[in-house]
Amino acid sequence: MNQHRYLPMTEEDKKAMLERIGVSSIDELFNDVPESVRFKGEYNIKPAKSESSLMKELARMAEKNADLKKNASFLGAGVYDHYIPVIVDHVLSRSEFYTAYTPYQPEISQGELQAIFEFQTMICELTGMDVANSSMYDGGTALAEAAMLSAGHTKKKKIIISSAVHPEAREVVKTYAKGQRIEVIEVSAQNGVTDLDELKGLVNEEIAAVIVQYPNFFGQIEPLKEIEEVTHAHKSLFVVSSNPLSLGVLTPPGKFSADIVVGDAQPFGIPTAFGGPHCGYFAVTSKLMRKVPGRLVGQTIDDQGRRGFVLTLQAREQHIRRDKATSNICSNQALNALAASVAMTALGKQGVKEMATANLQKAHYAKTAFKANGFKIAFEGPLFNEFVVKVNKPIKEINRQLLQKGFIGGYDLGRNYPELAGHMLICVTELRTREEIDTLVKELGDLHE
Repeated sequence: MNQHRYLPMTEEDKKAMLERIGVSSIDELFNDVPESVRFKGEYNIKPAKSESSLMKELARMAEKNADLKKNASFLGAGVYDHYIPVIVDHVLSRSEFYTAYTPYQPEISQGELQAIFEFQTMICELTGMDVANSSMYDGGTALAEAAMLSAGHTKKKKIIISSAVHPEAREVVKTYAKGQRIEVIEVSAQNGVTDLDELKGLVNEEIAAVIVQYPNFFGQIEPLKEIEEVTHAHKSLFVVSSNPLSLGVLTPPGKFSADIVVGDAQPFGIPTAFGGPHCGYFAVTSKLMRKVPGRLVGQTIDDQGRRGFVLTLQAREQHIRRDKATSNICSNQALNALAASVAMTALGKQGVKEMATANLQKAHYAKTAFKANGFKIAFEGPLFNEFVVKVNKPIKEINRQLLQKGFIGGYDLGRNYPELAGHMLICVTELRTREEIDTLVKELGDLHE
């Protein structure tokens, strides 16, 4: 494979470009910048290296990273190590896709538009919702947009969010809410799931939405039926943040009359990549279709009766009056949405179900193994691919020692939940082998004593 990603500009190229724009030197381009504010010294950076030397230095630096090729990861907490079909990278590498921007001109963007349309369709099938948009930045911002849509639609200024929702997503919601002067009320968790009794006492006619996560941050399965009944009894919107892979085995939120379902498509074809970039999805009932942030791609036919795709609805401030805009979000994650689409297509309905089932079974196997080795499991309810284990030593110290053994340990819940100090959130995906799980349990057992 050719390692030269580009050819450097020659002096002849530079001279031709300067002549074309009518200037004699690069410095002349900066004539409008006063001499007094121009930097005259030398930058505090290393001297330039040859390309071969630079590649070696970068390779040495990269080798310091704890990557997932050499280490078995049991870290989830919102970003997951899953199987990515080889075809995903092949399709993404096609220049028609990785150079594409917003498909404003449908006559030359049919491939991109169709890919987005397929993404929307598959998200609707997974979530059980009527309409999905063409993706958002990530799961956290999608959830915040859902909260703001709820407040705008109901004209109410209070939102209830479960403390079992991802801590970072809750912070994003609060940041959005501050600018809109919306009050965010947190309902606590009991035994790893949203406290229903507390929720019943908090929900009233002033609440715009109730937000829960399914499976929640602890990997537990929330009782959506009971939460939906409490929510809709007061005409609040029911918002569910959901791991889309889990919906291969769990009843989709749409079946529980959710009004908005959001999440991150990262489990499908998108690498962990140090936390991003990822791809948020946003699905709603048909009554909320015109309030959806971002854009929708629709299917139509041209004047010759051939199937075609177009941007159908764009409810953002660039395209409509600002006071009517539902969001100022001005882009999406089309390339990552394409990755998710290709992955879901390659897996197929049966493959998604089998992959989700493997996550479920392996997590239960690991949980049983931990219990058999004397560990206390914090919550005993139904779970997907994560569960909480109590340990006796500082988790930071344990994870440092595990890394030396080739394992990326779980998430320290004490960082966000003081009452769960000394508890580790462990994630087991379909990629983890029985040998890796058994070895982790043994290693943690040795460190636990």
